[in-house]
Amino acid sequence: MKKNLTLIGIFVVFIFSLTIFTGCSEKKSVVKSDETKVQEVAPAPAPPTTAEPTPQESAAPPQETTKIKDTANEQSSLMEATTKSPVSDINFDYDSYSIRPDAREILKANADYLLKHKVSSIVVEGHCDERGTAEYNMALGERRAQETKKFLVNLGINESTTKTVSYGEERPLDPNNNEEAWAKNRRAHFVVNP
Repeated sequence: MKKNLTLIGIFVVFIFSLTIFTGCSEKKSVVKSDETKVQEVAPAPAPPTTAEPTPQESAAPPQETTKIKDTANEQSSLMEATTKSPVSDINFDYDSYSIRPDAREILKANADYLLKHKVSSIVVEGHCDERGTAEYNMALGERRAQETKKFLVNLGINESTTKTVSYGEERPLDPNNNEEAWAKNRRAHFVVNP
């Protein structure tokens, strides 16, 4: 019974975190060349990685193709700016949520940055490597995120603006199946909202 409640709790936390991170996208305005008409365009999920035009760009008239590419480039820059965290990740030892001495130094530098720059919220994400069961890794990721949050709060970060979430093994930084990749994946990642 207790195991079922734990699984239900993990499932609820997972669904809640997915709901938070998949919010509605906002619409962007694009001014056409005659500057009298404004068209609502939903932001593209990610710009194409090759120089070849996408089918949507190929179908656009030549004068609008430049506007679409410019919008995609602006959105790409915005996405890069929001996904790059101004603070560094920390890593953990295998099957551990204890903060290592090298990670303590990184957390001190992160706390200095966060105290100097006003932030509205901080999300500490706990991650694990692929070894172990999914349930175990979700719990270990949560313990890693909680320990990291506790360390930051002890350094003066506001506890009410700091949240934690565990992704377990679901979001590996390196998908390879070796010790080097696993060491990268055992981490706490920070999402900072200005």
